Amino acid sequence: MEKNWYVVHTYSGYENKVKTNLEKRVHSMEMQDKIFRVLVPMEEEIEHKDGKKKTVMRKVFPGYVLVEMVMTDDSWYVVRNTPGVTGFVGSAGAGSKPTPLMPDEAQNILEQMGMEEAKATVDFQIAESVKVKEGPFANTVGTIEEVDISRSKLRVLVNMFGRETPLELDFSQVEKM
Repeated sequence: MEKNWYVVHTYSGYENKVKTNLEKRVHSMEMQDKIFRVLVPMEEEIEHKDGKKKTVMRKVFPGYVLVEMVMTDDSWYVVRNTPGVTGFVGSAGAGSKPTPLMPDEAQNILEQMGMEEAKATVDFQIAESVKVKEGPFANTVGTIEEVDISRSKLRVLVNMFGRETPLELDFSQVEKM
């Protein structure tokens, strides 16, 4: 069985209470191997009140809680019978199992909340030739020596005055040849 993210509908304003209740139930009913994370999707918002800026947390989906779980009869029962839960989103009817979020939908929500890093897709290879697009070395051709995905940087060797000189450049500053 694989774990997926499911959307649970709650009474509006009870999202945090449902999260707390469900986490307590998971622990007391020893369901930690089936129900993993319970989230109330929130985002920071800057509010202007009385001429002052204030950062507040706002619910992204009021009335909904996300649950990462393995869908079994037991885990379904625990979530569905938590006080404040009115049901799962995506269930065809009474007694039928709900539909999980698509992996990319869940990933987007987690990234928006800052819970998971956006996955950078990089198609740069070491020893590949690239052309610098901007800066003092614009239009210079070089060879990639190092790719640093976490910082979105490349170390490119360019030939300057007959010597190989390393440049640290952003992915956006170069183009493939």
